[in-house]
Parts: sequence; structure tokens; C-alpha cells
Amino acid sequence: MADRQRWVIKIGSALLTNDGKGLDCALMQTWVDRMVALRERGIEVVIVSSGAVAEGMTRLGWSVRPDSVHELQAAAAVGQMGLVQAWESRFQQHQLHTAQVLLTHDDLSDRKRYLNARSTLLTLLGFGVVPVVNENDTVVTDEIRFGDNDTLAALVANLVEADRLLILTDQEGLFDADPRNNADANLIREAQASDPAIARVAGGGGLLGRGGMATKVRAGKLAARSGAITTIASGRSPEVLIELADGQGPGTTLLPDTSPMNARKQWLAGHLQMRGRLVLDAGAVARLRDGGSSLLPVGVVDVFGQFSRGEMVACEDQQGERIGCGLVNYDAADARRICRKKSAEIAEVLGFMNEEELIHRDNLVVFDAGSLTPEA
Repeated sequence: MADRQRWVIKIGSALLTNDGKGLDCALMQTWVDRMVALRERGIEVVIVSSGAVAEGMTRLGWSVRPDSVHELQAAAAVGQMGLVQAWESRFQQHQLHTAQVLLTHDDLSDRKRYLNARSTLLTLLGFGVVPVVNENDTVVTDEIRFGDNDTLAALVANLVEADRLLILTDQEGLFDADPRNNADANLIREAQASDPAIARVAGGGGLLGRGGMATKVRAGKLAARSGAITTIASGRSPEVLIELADGQGPGTTLLPDTSPMNARKQWLAGHLQMRGRLVLDAGAVARLRDGGSSLLPVGVVDVFGQFSRGEMVACEDQQGERIGCGLVNYDAADARRICRKKSAEIAEVLGFMNEEELIHRDNLVVFDAGSLTPEA
């Protein structure tokens, strides 16, 4: 592990705020000290920091997380001030600068903004600055929010092509049963990120955060597409950072089992919202999975949703299983008119032809059978 050059470290709300009692500044200082030690070993660090809403709740005197989006945004705005100050002041003790990077789903769904975010993060790392990334809770709506910082951390790992995603939580890792009510529960030390069995043992969310073990397992699957190893471990002991750097194995490690996808495919697979659905016949499914083909309209049996040309749509088989996703070449109304048609018939049906494919293979990501993990 000493050869690893870039880690994304995500720290959850319960850890950062000492289970809602306010920012745990002493623990943050210890984490910072260990991150500086990682940098001295040649490991670049990107922090994905939860805690803005939780810190805002503490400052505003709220004990229960509100349901109202506007109240959550207000809490985030208040809490983000203290969160950023806490990180910056502690890294400054080591003569290091931090940079606040706030992202929304739209930032990573738009190709130009995705590339801009990537360039900014890589430039900051090149300057020796420690980026502190968070979801931009003050402006997001339900339609564009990531929903949890585990997912955001995985997308950032893809964005910067990290070697490791480390998710620090208040649990030791992923167990084969709920350790809170099962004394015989065993810690899962290592598994493949794509293994469906680990998703079945993941639990729900906590009081302060939006993510539980289920979102951490999903994050591991997302990070695996760029070849990143994901470790879920307890952040109560910051020594976990040094232990991992020394090649030890605390927590649960999720391994990628496919070669890394190229950068464009990573971006395509990073879309969390689909604008519509295309239902494919068995022949089209086989061609996509086995032959790396483009999706032709003749293989589409039905079209759902309202979408425009260039938007992201899901591809499903006739049993409802997600096959992949991609950028569509025709809007929904035209797609409905040309489904089941041969490419040579498109111009006759529509009076024009943008492309002979409904989705070109360069704009298409195909998932492994039985999972949501994209194939390389």
C-alpha cells in the first residue's frame, strides 16, 4: 500500500460531530495529523467531509434532523462555515492549505462541468492543497441531490482516478449480521465489490446522516469501476489511516474485479438520474452484453418517459432488469416512432435521420449481468 498515490477519504457526520454534540475538533486534529503523515509517504489526499447539516443543527439548537429541504439548506449554510474553518485551521498547523469544493449532481452529469471539476481537483492536488469536498446542500433540490456523501465520495474517486476510497464510519466495517442484536455477527474482512451477497447484509441509515451500510456498499461498486479499492472502517481510531498505508487490513475491503473503465465511460456510468427507459428485446440485450454493439432502434420494444436528444436513459430487458444506460440520439416522441424499425427506415418514418443508432456504443455503458456494476 505504500505505493498508493491518491486516496479519497470520506468521514461521516456521526464521527465528525461526536454523534451530534458538535464538531469533534480533537478527533479532527488527529485525523489531520495522520493525513499529513500519508502525504509525507507520497499519498495525495482528497477529503469528502460530511457534517455541515449536523454542525448546523448543533449551532441552531436542533436535536432532530428536519424533513424540510429549506430547513436542511439553512442548517447546511450555517454548519458549512464551522466545518470549513475546522479543517483549514488544523491543516494550517502543518503549513498546508485546504480548498472547499461544493458539488451537486448536475456538476457531474454535465460533461463540461465534470471535466472542469476534475481539472480543478487535480490542479489543487498538484499545488499541494488538500481539497475538502461536500455536497452543495445549500442549493440542491430533491431532484439533483446525491442523497448521501458515500455516493459523492465514490464519484469523486472516479473523478480523480483514486487508488483507494476510504469510508470512515462509526462502525468497524460490514458484518454478516447486525452486530447490535447478534453476538455471533462476524466482520467481513474482504469481498468483491460486485458480490450481491454483501448488499443483502447491509443495513439502513443513521440519525444524523443519510447513508447506512447499504450506501457504503453501493459506493464500493461505483468506485470499483475506476479500479479503486474501497475500505469501510471505524474512524474512532485515526490510526486506521497508517495501518492501511502499512498494508494492514482493518475494516472491510471491497475489491474491484474488472479492469478500470475509460474516463468517458466512468462519467456516463456516474449519472444517477435517468430521464427515461428503453425496453430491449433478448437479441439486443445479447448483442450489447456479448458484442459491444451500439443500440439500434430495431432492438427496442418500448419507450418510457419524456427525454430530449442527448439525455441519459436506462436500458432494461423485458423482465425489468437494468442492462445499462446511455445518451440517446433521439427525443422520446421520435424514439417511440422508430422503435422496432430498422435503421434504414428511420428517415422514412421521421423525415430525417440524426444517427442510425438509438444509442452509439461510445455513449453506452453496459452493466454486468445481475448487478449495477458497469463492465469495462
